[in-house]
Amino acid sequence: MSEVLDAATVREWGERYSNWGRFGDDDERGALNFITPERIRRAASLVRSGTVISCALPFDRNGPQTGTGARHNPIHVMLATGTDALAGVQDAIPGGFRYADDAVTMPLQCGTQWDALSHVFYDGKMYNDRDIALVTSEGAGANSIDKLRHDVVGRGVLLDVPRHRGVAWLEGGVGIGPDDLDACAEAQGVTVEPGDIVLVRTGMMTRCLEQKSWEGYCGGPAPGLSVHAARWLYEREVAAVATDTWAVEVHPYETADCALPLHMISIRNTGVLFGEIFALDALAGACAADGRYAFLFSAPPLPITGAVGSPINPLAIK
Repeated sequence: MSEVLDAATVREWGERYSNWGRFGDDDERGALNFITPERIRRAASLVRSGTVISCALPFDRNGPQTGTGARHNPIHVMLATGTDALAGVQDAIPGGFRYADDAVTMPLQCGTQWDALSHVFYDGKMYNDRDIALVTSEGAGANSIDKLRHDVVGRGVLLDVPRHRGVAWLEGGVGIGPDDLDACAEAQGVTVEPGDIVLVRTGMMTRCLEQKSWEGYCGGPAPGLSVHAARWLYEREVAAVATDTWAVEVHPYETADCALPLHMISIRNTGVLFGEIFALDALAGACAADGRYAFLFSAPPLPITGAVGSPINPLAIK
Protein backbone atom coordinates (compact mmCIF):
# COMPACT_ATOMS: atom_id res chain seq x y z
CA MET A 1 0.00 0.00 0.00
CA SER A 2 1.48 3.35 -1.04
CA GLU A 3 2.10 6.03 1.56
CA VAL A 4 -0.57 8.71 1.81
CA LEU A 5 0.93 12.19 1.56
CA ASP A 6 -1.28 15.09 2.53
CA ALA A 7 -1.29 18.44 4.32
CA ALA A 8 -1.07 16.64 7.67
CA THR A 9 2.10 14.89 6.47
CA VAL A 10 3.58 18.24 5.48
CA ARG A 11 2.99 19.65 8.94
CA GLU A 12 4.37 16.53 10.61
CA TRP A 13 7.50 16.58 8.46
CA GLY A 14 7.81 20.33 8.97
CA GLU A 15 8.13 19.77 12.72
CA ARG A 16 10.48 16.83 12.20
CA TYR A 17 12.84 18.71 9.87
CA SER A 18 12.70 22.07 11.61
CA ASN A 19 15.72 24.28 12.28
CA TRP A 20 13.72 26.85 14.25
CA GLY A 21 15.86 28.09 17.12
CA ARG A 22 18.86 26.00 16.06
CA PHE A 23 20.90 29.09 15.18
CA GLY A 24 19.29 31.38 17.74
CA ASP A 25 15.91 33.05 18.08
CA ASP A 26 17.08 36.06 16.06
CA ASP A 27 18.40 34.03 13.12
CA GLU A 28 17.31 35.09 9.61
CA ARG A 29 19.89 33.09 7.59
CA GLY A 30 18.51 29.60 8.03
CA ALA A 31 20.54 26.76 6.57
CA LEU A 32 23.09 29.23 5.18
CA ASN A 33 24.54 29.09 8.70
CA PHE A 34 26.04 25.76 7.65
CA ILE A 35 28.39 27.67 5.32
CA THR A 36 31.26 28.45 7.67
CA PRO A 37 34.44 30.46 6.92
CA GLU A 38 36.40 27.20 6.93
CA ARG A 39 34.03 25.66 4.37
CA ILE A 40 34.38 28.74 2.16
CA ARG A 41 38.17 28.45 2.32
CA ARG A 42 37.94 24.79 1.31
CA ALA A 43 35.55 25.69 -1.53
CA ALA A 44 38.05 28.25 -2.81
CA SER A 45 40.68 25.50 -3.04
CA LEU A 46 38.50 23.74 -5.64
CA VAL A 47 39.38 26.34 -8.27
CA ARG A 48 41.78 24.78 -10.79
CA SER A 49 41.37 26.34 -14.23
CA GLY A 50 39.80 29.63 -13.18
CA THR A 51 36.91 29.06 -15.60
CA VAL A 52 33.82 31.06 -14.62
CA ILE A 53 30.39 29.79 -15.75
CA SER A 54 27.19 31.78 -15.33
CA CYS A 55 24.08 29.84 -14.34
CA ALA A 56 21.67 32.68 -15.15
CA LEU A 57 19.07 32.77 -17.87
CA PRO A 58 19.17 36.10 -19.77
CA PHE A 59 16.80 38.65 -18.27
CA ASP A 60 14.79 39.75 -21.29
CA ARG A 61 11.36 39.63 -22.87
CA ASN A 62 11.92 36.18 -24.41
CA GLY A 63 11.13 34.06 -21.39
CA PRO A 64 10.45 32.10 -19.34
CA GLN A 65 7.18 33.69 -18.21
CA THR A 66 4.22 33.08 -20.49
CA GLY A 67 1.57 35.28 -18.90
CA THR A 68 0.42 32.82 -16.23
CA GLY A 69 -0.22 34.46 -12.86
CA ALA A 70 1.18 37.81 -11.80
CA ARG A 71 4.73 37.34 -13.06
CA HIS A 72 5.90 38.67 -16.40
CA ASN A 73 9.22 38.81 -18.21
CA PRO A 74 11.55 41.77 -17.65
CA ILE A 75 10.58 44.98 -19.44
CA HIS A 76 13.72 46.84 -20.45
CA VAL A 77 13.38 50.47 -21.58
CA MET A 78 15.93 53.06 -22.61
CA LEU A 79 15.86 56.43 -20.81
CA ALA A 80 18.56 58.04 -22.90
CA THR A 81 20.17 56.82 -26.12
CA GLY A 82 22.76 57.52 -28.78
CA THR A 83 20.00 58.57 -31.14
CA ASP A 84 18.86 61.09 -28.50
CA ALA A 85 22.38 62.49 -28.51
CA LEU A 86 22.44 62.66 -32.32
CA ALA A 87 19.08 64.44 -32.28
CA GLY A 88 20.50 67.15 -30.03
CA VAL A 89 18.55 66.27 -26.90
CA GLN A 90 21.76 66.37 -24.83
CA ASP A 91 23.33 69.45 -26.46
CA ALA A 92 22.95 71.48 -23.24
CA ILE A 93 25.65 69.34 -21.63
CA PRO A 94 28.95 71.19 -22.09
CA GLY A 95 32.14 69.71 -23.49
CA GLY A 96 30.63 67.08 -25.77
CA PHE A 97 29.77 64.57 -23.04
CA ARG A 98 26.89 62.30 -24.12
CA TYR A 99 25.39 59.23 -22.43
CA ALA A 100 22.90 56.37 -22.41
CA ASP A 101 20.70 55.26 -19.49
CA ASP A 102 18.11 52.56 -19.10
CA ALA A 103 15.67 50.95 -16.66
CA VAL A 104 14.07 47.58 -16.08
CA THR A 105 10.70 46.63 -14.62
CA MET A 106 10.33 43.03 -13.47
CA PRO A 107 8.94 40.77 -10.76
CA LEU A 108 11.91 39.73 -8.63
CA GLN A 109 11.06 36.04 -9.15
CA CYS A 110 10.51 36.08 -12.92
CA GLY A 111 13.94 34.71 -13.86
CA THR A 112 16.97 33.11 -12.23
CA GLN A 113 16.39 33.91 -8.56
CA TRP A 114 16.50 33.02 -4.89
CA ASP A 115 13.39 32.71 -2.73
CA ALA A 116 13.89 34.48 0.60
CA LEU A 117 12.87 32.79 3.85
CA SER A 118 9.95 35.26 3.96
CA HIS A 119 8.61 33.98 0.64
CA VAL A 120 6.74 30.99 2.06
CA PHE A 121 4.55 30.51 5.10
CA TYR A 122 1.61 28.56 6.48
CA ASP A 123 -0.45 28.52 9.68
CA GLY A 124 0.47 32.15 10.29
CA LYS A 125 4.21 31.52 10.62
CA MET A 126 7.33 31.76 8.48
CA TYR A 127 10.89 30.57 9.19
CA ASN A 128 12.05 30.65 12.81
CA ASP A 129 8.59 31.10 14.32
CA ARG A 130 8.04 34.59 12.93
CA ASP A 131 4.56 36.03 12.42
CA ILE A 132 3.58 36.50 8.79
CA ALA A 133 2.05 39.86 9.72
CA LEU A 134 5.65 41.09 9.48
CA VAL A 135 5.31 40.81 5.69
CA THR A 136 3.29 43.84 4.62
CA SER A 137 2.75 45.99 1.53
CA GLU A 138 6.03 47.70 2.44
CA GLY A 139 7.96 44.43 2.33
CA ALA A 140 9.20 41.79 4.75
CA GLY A 141 10.11 43.03 8.22
CA ALA A 142 12.01 39.80 8.87
CA ASN A 143 13.66 37.01 6.84
CA SER A 144 13.99 39.36 3.85
CA ILE A 145 16.48 38.71 1.07
CA ASP A 146 18.70 41.68 1.96
CA LYS A 147 19.64 39.91 5.21
CA LEU A 148 21.60 37.47 3.01
CA ARG A 149 23.70 40.04 1.15
CA HIS A 150 26.93 38.65 2.64
CA ASP A 151 25.95 35.05 1.93
CA VAL A 152 25.57 32.36 -0.71
CA VAL A 153 29.24 31.79 -1.39
CA GLY A 154 30.65 28.32 -0.84
CA ARG A 155 30.99 24.84 -2.26
CA GLY A 156 28.63 24.16 -5.12
CA VAL A 157 27.72 20.65 -6.23
CA LEU A 158 25.95 19.81 -9.49
CA LEU A 159 23.78 16.70 -9.61
CA ASP A 160 23.11 16.11 -13.29
CA VAL A 161 20.22 13.66 -13.07
CA PRO A 162 19.33 13.28 -16.79
CA ARG A 163 22.96 12.72 -17.76
CA HIS A 164 23.22 10.10 -15.01
CA ARG A 165 20.09 8.38 -16.39
CA GLY A 166 21.27 8.62 -20.00
CA VAL A 167 18.44 10.86 -21.22
CA ALA A 168 18.32 14.42 -22.58
CA TRP A 169 15.79 15.54 -19.96
CA LEU A 170 13.35 14.23 -17.39
CA GLU A 171 9.68 14.31 -18.28
CA GLY A 172 7.10 16.39 -16.41
CA GLY A 173 5.89 14.76 -13.21
CA VAL A 174 9.09 12.77 -12.59
CA GLY A 175 10.07 13.11 -8.94
CA ILE A 176 13.66 12.98 -7.73
CA GLY A 177 13.91 11.35 -4.32
CA PRO A 178 16.75 10.88 -1.81
CA ASP A 179 17.91 7.61 -3.37
CA ASP A 180 18.03 9.27 -6.81
CA LEU A 181 20.12 12.14 -5.48
CA ASP A 182 22.53 9.79 -3.71
CA ALA A 183 22.86 7.51 -6.75
CA CYS A 184 23.59 10.48 -9.02
CA ALA A 185 26.20 11.85 -6.62
CA GLU A 186 27.89 8.46 -6.29
CA ALA A 187 27.99 7.99 -10.07
CA GLN A 188 29.59 11.44 -10.43
CA GLY A 189 32.14 10.72 -7.72
CA VAL A 190 31.00 13.52 -5.45
CA THR A 191 29.65 13.55 -1.89
CA VAL A 192 27.15 16.15 -0.70
CA GLU A 193 28.56 17.75 2.44
CA PRO A 194 27.12 20.08 5.12
CA GLY A 195 26.93 23.65 3.87
CA ASP A 196 26.83 22.70 0.20
CA ILE A 197 24.85 24.64 -2.37
CA VAL A 198 23.28 21.84 -4.42
CA LEU A 199 22.28 22.44 -8.04
CA VAL A 200 20.00 19.77 -9.48
CA ARG A 201 19.70 19.63 -13.25
CA THR A 202 16.50 18.07 -14.61
CA GLY A 203 16.89 19.11 -18.24
CA MET A 204 13.52 20.87 -18.33
CA MET A 205 15.12 24.13 -19.44
CA THR A 206 17.16 22.19 -22.00
CA ARG A 207 13.93 20.90 -23.51
CA CYS A 208 12.31 24.34 -23.62
CA LEU A 209 15.33 25.93 -25.28
CA GLU A 210 15.67 23.09 -27.78
CA GLN A 211 11.99 23.20 -28.67
CA LYS A 212 12.00 27.03 -28.65
CA SER A 213 8.95 27.18 -26.40
CA TRP A 214 8.39 28.03 -22.75
CA GLU A 215 4.85 26.67 -22.87
CA GLY A 216 4.12 24.87 -19.59
CA TYR A 217 7.44 25.79 -18.03
CA CYS A 218 5.86 28.00 -15.37
CA GLY A 219 3.11 26.04 -13.66
CA GLY A 220 2.84 23.03 -15.97
CA PRO A 221 3.93 19.43 -15.31
CA ALA A 222 7.58 19.50 -14.32
CA PRO A 223 10.28 17.16 -13.06
CA GLY A 224 11.74 18.12 -9.72
CA LEU A 225 12.57 17.17 -6.18
CA SER A 226 10.14 14.86 -4.43
CA VAL A 227 8.70 16.03 -1.12
CA HIS A 228 10.67 13.09 0.32
CA ALA A 229 13.80 15.13 -0.42
CA ALA A 230 12.90 17.30 2.59
CA ARG A 231 14.55 14.71 4.84
CA TRP A 232 17.61 14.55 2.56
CA LEU A 233 18.08 18.34 2.63
CA TYR A 234 17.69 18.40 6.40
CA GLU A 235 19.93 15.46 7.26
CA ARG A 236 22.73 16.52 4.89
CA GLU A 237 22.56 20.10 6.18
CA VAL A 238 22.30 21.51 2.66
CA ALA A 239 22.56 25.31 2.71
CA ALA A 240 20.70 26.01 -0.55
CA VAL A 241 19.21 24.03 -3.42
CA ALA A 242 18.45 25.18 -6.96
CA THR A 243 17.14 23.63 -10.15
CA ASP A 244 16.54 24.47 -13.79
CA THR A 245 12.78 24.45 -13.21
CA TRP A 246 10.20 27.00 -12.14
CA ALA A 247 9.56 25.66 -8.63
CA VAL A 248 12.36 23.21 -7.64
CA GLU A 249 9.84 20.51 -6.71
CA VAL A 250 7.98 18.01 -8.88
CA HIS A 251 4.63 18.99 -10.38
CA PRO A 252 1.92 17.68 -10.17
CA TYR A 253 2.55 17.76 -6.44
CA GLU A 254 2.63 14.54 -4.46
CA THR A 255 0.10 15.92 -1.96
CA ALA A 256 -3.37 16.14 -3.45
CA ASP A 257 -4.62 18.64 -0.84
CA CYS A 258 -1.50 20.77 -0.55
CA ALA A 259 0.40 22.91 -3.05
CA LEU A 260 4.20 23.24 -3.03
CA PRO A 261 4.75 20.90 -0.06
CA LEU A 262 8.56 20.92 -0.35
CA HIS A 263 8.56 24.72 -0.22
CA MET A 264 6.40 24.53 2.89
CA ILE A 265 8.73 22.16 4.70
CA SER A 266 12.19 23.06 3.48
CA ILE A 267 11.89 26.86 3.29
CA ARG A 268 9.47 27.53 6.15
CA ASN A 269 10.78 24.91 8.58
CA THR A 270 14.29 23.88 7.56
CA GLY A 271 15.32 27.32 6.33
CA VAL A 272 16.86 26.10 3.06
CA LEU A 273 17.32 28.76 0.39
CA PHE A 274 15.53 27.77 -2.85
CA GLY A 275 16.84 28.82 -6.26
CA GLU A 276 14.72 28.58 -9.39
CA ILE A 277 15.10 28.97 -13.16
CA PHE A 278 18.85 28.27 -13.10
CA ALA A 279 20.52 27.71 -16.48
CA LEU A 280 22.67 24.64 -15.83
CA ASP A 281 23.54 23.27 -19.28
CA ALA A 282 26.90 25.03 -19.68
CA LEU A 283 27.95 24.00 -16.19
CA ALA A 284 26.80 20.42 -16.83
CA GLY A 285 28.92 20.27 -19.99
CA ALA A 286 31.98 21.59 -18.17
CA CYS A 287 31.55 19.14 -15.27
CA ALA A 288 31.13 16.20 -17.65
CA ALA A 289 34.26 17.28 -19.55
CA ASP A 290 36.58 17.48 -16.55
CA GLY A 291 34.81 14.99 -14.28
CA ARG A 292 34.63 17.48 -11.41
CA TYR A 293 31.14 18.15 -10.05
CA ALA A 294 32.16 20.31 -7.07
CA PHE A 295 33.30 23.92 -7.48
CA LEU A 296 33.41 27.33 -5.88
CA PHE A 297 29.98 28.90 -6.19
CA SER A 298 28.96 32.52 -5.66
CA ALA A 299 25.38 33.79 -5.94
CA PRO A 300 24.63 36.57 -3.44
CA PRO A 301 21.22 38.20 -3.80
CA LEU A 302 20.71 41.88 -4.56
CA PRO A 303 20.28 43.65 -1.19
CA ILE A 304 16.75 44.86 -1.95
CA THR A 305 15.39 46.03 1.40
CA GLY A 306 12.39 43.99 2.51
CA ALA A 307 12.25 41.85 -0.63
CA VAL A 308 11.05 38.23 -0.55
CA GLY A 309 13.20 37.21 -3.51
CA SER A 310 16.01 38.43 -5.71
CA PRO A 311 17.23 38.01 -9.29
CA ILE A 312 20.83 36.78 -9.43
CA ASN A 313 23.69 35.88 -11.75
CA PRO A 314 25.03 32.70 -10.09
CA LEU A 315 28.68 31.93 -10.90
CA ALA A 316 30.36 28.52 -10.78
CA ILE A 317 34.14 28.83 -10.68
CA LYS A 318 36.08 25.70 -11.63
